[in-house]
Amino acid sequence: QMQLVESGGGLVQAGGSLRLSCAASGSIFRIKYMAWYRQAPGKQRELVAVISSGGTTNYGDSVKARFTISRNNAGNTVYLQMNSLKPEDSAVYYCNVNSYLGEYWGQGTQVTVSS
Repeated sequence: QMQLVESGGGLVQAGGSLRLSCAASGSIFRIKYMAWYRQAPGKQRELVAVISSGGTTNYGDSVKARFTISRNNAGNTVYLQMNSLKPEDSAVYYCNVNSYLGEYWGQGTQVTVSS
């Protein structure tokens, strides 16, 4: 089992920055990759960024060059640095961890970008 606790969401003006964190506890040694998804009202949940256990990263097209995913050395916390935020980045952001024991989701954290 694994538990995920997210933090760092909030309200920011367009052009500003936020940093999201997601701390995993439990069977973290079996993690394959960690990711951030987001879901805006009336839209499907979409992949924002993913980082593998080996450190390989991938990003959704809409956030490339603006967002950076990273993790701590222990491999149990994943971050999402969001720069140059736009109103269309407003959504609930969810942490996702895929491990050999299953897939886990955080509770979500709201990010609102005002124009």
